[in-house]
Amino acid sequence: MALSKLDNLYRQVILDHSSHPHHHGTLDTKDHQIEMNNPTCGDVIHLELELEDDRIKNIAFSGNGCSISTASASMMTDAVLGKDLDEVQHLATDFSKLVQGKDVEDLDGLGDAAMLGGVAKFPARIKCATLAWKALEKALQDPETGIGESGYIHNITEE
Repeated sequence: MALSKLDNLYRQVILDHSSHPHHHGTLDTKDHQIEMNNPTCGDVIHLELELEDDRIKNIAFSGNGCSISTASASMMTDAVLGKDLDEVQHLATDFSKLVQGKDVEDLDGLGDAAMLGGVAKFPARIKCATLAWKALEKALQDPETGIGESGYIHNITEE
């Protein structure tokens, strides 16, 4: 069965983000960092954030993951960079709904991440797609992810 041109475009964008992820690496200055993993497939993400005036001033991620996990993290960093924390929460909520096959408020706001809506057809891949977004939400909600004198990293396992 041949893929439609749109399906080919979506696959190409996902493969590009996976092969050449945006904002991949570490930050020199960070306010929050978190490490999370998906034990069902072994994906691991380390996410670092620098905030300024309740906005994401800078963001970076590292770790190991499948193509969906890596592409989603890359797309997420593009979507949230420069946004205020309320906008970030709305985008994270919309993305979670999207990959579950539900309607979302602001599909355009998700940028390239909107192309991961097809993951809803593959329930086993939903955790791969949402790992970076869950890490972002947890890092912003949990005061223990803040960087103190010890440089504490909050490790959790998403089940």
